[in-house]
Amino acid sequence: NWIGRSEGCELIFPVEDDKVEPLKVFTTRADTVYGATYMVLAPEHPKVAALTTAEQRERVEAFVERMSKVDKVVRTDVNTEKEGVWTGSYAMNPFTEERIPIWIANFVVADYGTGAVMSVPAHDARDFAFAHKYDLPIKPVIRPEDEPENPSVPSEAFTDDGILFDSGNF
Repeated sequence: NWIGRSEGCELIFPVEDDKVEPLKVFTTRADTVYGATYMVLAPEHPKVAALTTAEQRERVEAFVERMSKVDKVVRTDVNTEKEGVWTGSYAMNPFTEERIPIWIANFVVADYGTGAVMSVPAHDARDFAFAHKYDLPIKPVIRPEDEPENPSVPSEAFTDDGILFDSGNF
């Protein structure tokens, strides 16, 4: 039930499996790309099957089937528990060249943006909750003006304006 439009940009994340086209993500926070530590696709994303490894296939297919029976409004509600499953595949952060795992999750939908999200748990509340639940890395790249230059891993997502750091030439 989205009203209006979001301003942002699309970024391309190469996939480790050269048989699969790179993933295009829409983001409203390109400034945080150096803090992207995993990717999340909608269960309905057309590349889920191609990105799912044989070892993960049963878990992924069961999750996709279960999510197909849950209304998108309920699935993406801010109060709905964040859940997902790893596809077994990796993408490369195009700015850091770090290998990041590709997950599918209930809070991403195929009909908003590209159906793929670069997850920056240090600066997005739902990404933060998901990262904590699945023990995924959290890499801050924005800090409050009054904090030290090398802040520790945050206890919650920092979503305010601040000072960009550990972000290459930015």
